Amino acid sequence: MGIVPDMDLLPVFLDLRDRQVLVVGGGAIAMRKIELLLAAQAKVRIVAPSLGSPLAVAWDATRIEYQAATFEPRHLDGVVFVIAATDQSAVNDAVARAAGARGLFVNVVDDAGRSTAVMPAIVDRSPLLVAVGTAGRSPTLARRLRAQLEAWLPARLGSLARFAGEHRERVRQALPDLDRRRRFWDGFFTGPGSAAVLAGNDADAARLLSEQLQQMAQAHTTQPDTSTGEVYLIGAGPGDPDLLTVRALQLLQQADVVLFDRLVSEPVLQRVRRDALRIDVGKQSGNHRVTQERIHALLLEHARQGKRVARLKGGDPFIFGRGGEEVDLLRQAGIPVISVPGVTAALGAAAAASLPLTQRGIAPSVTFVTATGDGAADLNWHALAQPLQTVVFYMGVAQLPRIVEHLRAEGAPADRPAAIVERATLPGQRVMAGTLATIAQVAQRAQVVAPALLIVGEVASRAVQTAALAQSQFVAGVSQP
Repeated sequence: MGIVPDMDLLPVFLDLRDRQVLVVGGGAIAMRKIELLLAAQAKVRIVAPSLGSPLAVAWDATRIEYQAATFEPRHLDGVVFVIAATDQSAVNDAVARAAGARGLFVNVVDDAGRSTAVMPAIVDRSPLLVAVGTAGRSPTLARRLRAQLEAWLPARLGSLARFAGEHRERVRQALPDLDRRRRFWDGFFTGPGSAAVLAGNDADAARLLSEQLQQMAQAHTTQPDTSTGEVYLIGAGPGDPDLLTVRALQLLQQADVVLFDRLVSEPVLQRVRRDALRIDVGKQSGNHRVTQERIHALLLEHARQGKRVARLKGGDPFIFGRGGEEVDLLRQAGIPVISVPGVTAALGAAAAASLPLTQRGIAPSVTFVTATGDGAADLNWHALAQPLQTVVFYMGVAQLPRIVEHLRAEGAPADRPAAIVERATLPGQRVMAGTLATIAQVAQRAQVVAPALLIVGEVASRAVQTAALAQSQFVAGVSQP
């Protein structure tokens, strides 16, 4: 299992159908909560000295029981959920304490501290529901996200959920294997059958589902042991999960198995389908805990079992990611490969530090190199030392003094600007500026650790401003980006 970060609350959906719920309060806020409870087909007991006009008008004697009283613990008898919706703090506190004493979940409106349950912002496409919550910290933000989701999610999405529910048992009987069943539904939800449901044509959708189901069942009957999966070669970017491409997110939600590198951040891993098998194949400089040959074997093993395998790499798969070797292997084995680019570390670091890697007049070209591994000794150091360019060194922190020595020996001046970007796009990002004469000492004083990139060239002089701004933010108590 992967490491799951702590959640403030566990999101759940309650079945309140024909169950008794208590609402303490009779005003407009209570009315909004009661409307939700009635939509969930709950029985609602209202306790309040009096009712506001909206509640007095919207009466449903079969679902609502009203007691004109001040709250007492006896009002909790027989209820399964409690909402305190008064404008009196003492009353709300009494409700919360009494509910807690009975082990009942309670929502105190606009008071997360007293609540053991928080009402989310809801996008209703019944039976499909989307709930957005901020653990009570910012209901306004939750409402904004709900508005965006309302605009994005098709109005008939609930019809699609109902359609799938109606045919679920039929599909389960035809495809007993869970992986094949999941693949069937993935194909249906992204194909013409889904489009037909959303267009209101259930008859066409049922016909398309039958055809697709028959094809998959027949393929399994005639060739039960020759199914071949596929591999998704995905760039995870520099660490910030918001920099993943839409295509990457889609495939991470489809993958049955995910092989991930050391530089793939935990927030990115949280975008992986929760029930996918995750395999850490990370390698460190000088400590190849999992060899490339072993990675190749794992890719072939799971793909030949008919699995959808995501090979998730930090940055971009084809920039110092050995993606070419893996593509060659898979193609030779006849396994389909889908490649998804990622924001490579150099681009992420440059953007995070506001450094243009190319700029007219001072840096018309940029070169990405790695200063570790077998190929480092064969680099054309003379070319890398030339002016009017930017050179970005990947995995060069441990080799920083040697890099500076090579560049200086080939004529690079001591005052050529250099910058180090550590943990680019991630919390704790740092930007350090210097020159070839000072950058090794700067890195040593700052105790720089991987992941970090070295950027050498005139454009790196801009890092002085970025580093100064970050330092002023640190002094002022403001976190860096």
